[in-house]
Amino acid sequence: MSLRDWPIKQKLTAMLLLISGLVLLLTSAAFVTYQVVAFRQTTLKNLATLGRVIAANSTASLAFANQADAREILSALKAEPHVVAAALYDKDGRLFSRYPADLPRDSLSAAPARDGYRFEQGHVIGVEAVAEVGSTRLGTLYLRSDMKAVSRTLWLSAGIAAGVMAISLLAAYLLAAVLQGWISQPILTLAETATAISTRQDYSVRAPKLGEDELGTLTDAFNQMLDRIGDQNRALKASEEELRRYAGELEQRVAERTHELEERNEALRRNAAELAASNTELDAFAYSVSHDLRAPLRSIDGFSQVLLEDYAARLDEAGRDSLQRVRAATQRMGTLIDDLLKLARVTRAEMRTEAVDLSGMAQDIAAELQRTTPARQVEFAIAPGLGARGDPRLLRVALDNLLRNSWKYTAKQAQPRIEFASIQVNGTRAFMVRDNGAGFDMKYADKLFGVFQRLHSASEFEGTGVGLATVRRIITRHGGRTWAEGAVGQGATFYFTL
Repeated sequence: MSLRDWPIKQKLTAMLLLISGLVLLLTSAAFVTYQVVAFRQTTLKNLATLGRVIAANSTASLAFANQADAREILSALKAEPHVVAAALYDKDGRLFSRYPADLPRDSLSAAPARDGYRFEQGHVIGVEAVAEVGSTRLGTLYLRSDMKAVSRTLWLSAGIAAGVMAISLLAAYLLAAVLQGWISQPILTLAETATAISTRQDYSVRAPKLGEDELGTLTDAFNQMLDRIGDQNRALKASEEELRRYAGELEQRVAERTHELEERNEALRRNAAELAASNTELDAFAYSVSHDLRAPLRSIDGFSQVLLEDYAARLDEAGRDSLQRVRAATQRMGTLIDDLLKLARVTRAEMRTEAVDLSGMAQDIAAELQRTTPARQVEFAIAPGLGARGDPRLLRVALDNLLRNSWKYTAKQAQPRIEFASIQVNGTRAFMVRDNGAGFDMKYADKLFGVFQRLHSASEFEGTGVGLATVRRIITRHGGRTWAEGAVGQGATFYFTL
């Protein structure tokens, strides 16, 4: 288990012990260091005092070259057990006497080292000049002491520091075990309260406040949070109850609505069946109109032509004119029947959506109009690259009706012009067919796209009033709209969107 997972009591105790141990360790290290440094200086000082005393006592021995006296003086070093070697050198640097007497010569330097006292190779080395006051140097005293006293002092200081540290850590642990409860107890109380609330989902439980410090403030905030959660929980339960009630009502309404929809679907199925039957009857009627009504019209037109050809000499001018009117009326009636059948087929035809080249389609229709009436010279301005998606067959019918409409109403212009292009209207692309023909009064614009609605007489401009109605139905089936602008004698513009 990592330190982060320890209980808070253990964390606080460990923290206090760690801090106390670090402080004690630094203090003990300083104490031991001080003891060692001080004892080393004392050792050097003691050895220097001893060296000066021996050197002062050895002046006569060196002055008179009395080796026995020198050995006796050096033997006094037996009282200093830490001095392991000593030697006297004469003024020429030759070994004069040594201590102890059996000390091998090779363990001493052949010549004395420089004067002074120092630590060297695990020993304390002292070199003192032997001379009388005011006289020349008689020789040199060499002393060598071991470091056992320093080592004992070091181990003793370390033992004292370790003992003090152990006792102090024990005291710190006992004190931390008591004092950490002041901090951990409020936190543990909060944790136990939170666990109880989480387990039982009882938001009426409150954490006891154990003091006025920051943990007391935290406890107050925790209890206030529990008050708010309790209020929200009660509100949530009330909302859930309300939602269940609404869900029950909604299920009932959905069931009622489903029943109504089923009834309406059944009605729609019946209406669809009736509509299919009506369409079948309409097809039969259209066939009857196409076949049965045209036959009498053809008979009337044919017999009228026979009368004009075979009996024209027997008829006066009024009779011939009446027969001509009869023929024209039957031909107009035939055209009207054809237009009505086209309008019915446009309304019921199945759509096939694909990409359509409207510019190419308009050019084909314009060329067909020129071939049909080569005597007329009409200027066509068809914008290139106009395309859309729709039913190509229906769009050709719509565009054909619009261009033929402009062709018809520019018949009395000296320089007729028909334009097909596109513009932007309120961010939507709209196509337009514009001419400089007869135009119309805008107050009658709402009648343009109605069946059998004409703003010009049949004697002025031929037609049945079905073409623009067909255009509107085709554009409506494509999800678009149609409208027109114009002025009498100034031409007209028809717009449509897809």
